[in-house]
Amino acid sequence: MGKIAKYLNQLTVGNVFDTPEILEEYSTDRSVLKIKPKFVAFPESTDDIRKLMRFFNQLAVKDIKVAVTARGSGMDKGGADLTNGVVISTEKLNRLLEIDSRERLVRVQSGITLRELNTALSVSGLQIPIDGHDEETIGGLISKNTKGDCAGKYGGIYAYVERIEVVLANGECLQTERFKKYALAKRAAEKSFEGEIYRKISKLLKENKELIEKIGKDHKDMAGYPMIAKAPKRETLDLMPLFFGAEGTLGIISEVILRAIPLKKRPERVVATFKEIDQAIQYAEAIEPLKPRKMNLFDLRIIMEAREAGKNLDGVIRKLEDGFVVFANFDERPNINLKKIMNMRSKFPRSSKFIFESVNDRPTLNEFENSLTNYLAHVKNGERVPILTDFYLPRQNIKNFLEDLQVLEKKLDLELELFGSLSSSIYSLRPKFKLDDKEFNKKATMFLRAGAFIINRQGGELAGGAPEGRLKAVVTNANMLEPEKIFYGKIKEIFDRNEILNPDIKLGAHSKFTRTHFRTDNLSKIMV
Repeated sequence: MGKIAKYLNQLTVGNVFDTPEILEEYSTDRSVLKIKPKFVAFPESTDDIRKLMRFFNQLAVKDIKVAVTARGSGMDKGGADLTNGVVISTEKLNRLLEIDSRERLVRVQSGITLRELNTALSVSGLQIPIDGHDEETIGGLISKNTKGDCAGKYGGIYAYVERIEVVLANGECLQTERFKKYALAKRAAEKSFEGEIYRKISKLLKENKELIEKIGKDHKDMAGYPMIAKAPKRETLDLMPLFFGAEGTLGIISEVILRAIPLKKRPERVVATFKEIDQAIQYAEAIEPLKPRKMNLFDLRIIMEAREAGKNLDGVIRKLEDGFVVFANFDERPNINLKKIMNMRSKFPRSSKFIFESVNDRPTLNEFENSLTNYLAHVKNGERVPILTDFYLPRQNIKNFLEDLQVLEKKLDLELELFGSLSSSIYSLRPKFKLDDKEFNKKATMFLRAGAFIINRQGGELAGGAPEGRLKAVVTNANMLEPEKIFYGKIKEIFDRNEILNPDIKLGAHSKFTRTHFRTDNLSKIMV
């Protein structure tokens, strides 16, 4: 063990490692990238994080800069969980600290997973209705500003967070709240780093009112720090929105207070298949007033591939060779809503197949819900790496987008099966690549750029469903308008003047560095 790791172990209750085996384990996340850190720290308290940040900030003041990256479950698809500096893992910060069932409030450490939190809340008849991955941490959901497949009905993680506690770049602790004018002036007058942040952010907001209004009205894009538009409100200021989608570049989230909702009934499901995309969209618009919990679209080829891998999906596919599948489920008045859909069937072609929740069809529906995981994970001679995922696409432009996609398939010799949420308009493409192919780096970059072009051409946003991280930043940094780039750069500078908090992602990402760190081998464990 080196001197720095040994010193940090003396400084903190949690452990800090620099052993090759642990560094190797934390050199990959859910993305296509691989970057090996110098240290991995496992703090066991907010105080541990503060001591770690104080140490690395002091090094930076002496011009010895070590990049610091916060990491929850390591599930970021854009490489934001990776660094060649120090990874601060929140795995040990996984406690539920307090719950107020009457007010439906819960206080947790940022490393608690969505599954752990909802399991604990269910005892009190409560839930956080975010359809993220069960193993995603609450801090990770905030850092990515996760919406999920239920966002059309329930909103994303932002709708459920009341306050957060954040460790700043110099080790100070900031607890967010919405300050009125007098309290804000008082806080800004403090001679601390927190006070300095409030002073500078307040000034920045006053100087950029028109730009902030534009960001608030026009942006479905999560590149940069567009949540700044939600920080000011009627002469009040709350810094909390800034940390949603910030990916650890402004501070490390240590604690969170969330507001839960009553636990809903087990959703009832229906699957419908269509030959043409127009029919699928018409159906989605017909059932949307029924307020489905989820309403997802799948290219039929995804289901066919899952069937070839052993899934019993003949009842879904029927005789169709191509087409689209719409999956919906309902957690309110499910029986009434399913009956309404049954009565709609005559409005659609006879070739369309409908499968409703029932004792007989439940196994088929269960198989169907596992088909996407099967498609993503069980790949022969390659991997479905997340290069072009979680982008925003207007529903009215899906047909034109699919026409562009057919051209791209032929040009790049890739099978591009679209899937995503018809209610939140967030979609993904996960073609198969051979990572050991010498041309992989070139092909993947070409796919990213070409895909981003047709997304933009059809009124979409590449970073519409997840921030840019390292990977999407290859495109978003080049396309971002200069006034926004300067504005977002000032926000980053205010919070991280020594440039140590995840400095190589978002605006600080470098396309050459990203491309040279593409993995050349498949992950031993693929988390879809």
